[in-house]
Amino acid sequence: MEAEISISYRTLEDAEAVVKAVSPDNVKAPAGLFVKTVRRGNRVVTMINCRTKLETFVATIDDLLSAVSVAEKALSVVKKA
Repeated sequence: MEAEISISYRTLEDAEAVVKAVSPDNVKAPAGLFVKTVRRGNRVVTMINCRTKLETFVATIDDLLSAVSVAEKALSVVKKA
């Protein structure tokens, strides 16, 4: 199973902040799961490749979207300060 999730932001800086927030350097994906998040212009693009269970695929997407939501909320608070 494969997915590519793309989310657009108003600025390059916002996109870069979200990429950094959802791409920890020290976390390895389990065997059979590949996740990579990059910035392309003002878009955050995540590629997911899952060779295991459907549940793992769905949980990975859910975790990613939750992390993005938290990053966006944090960014919003920082901008207001």
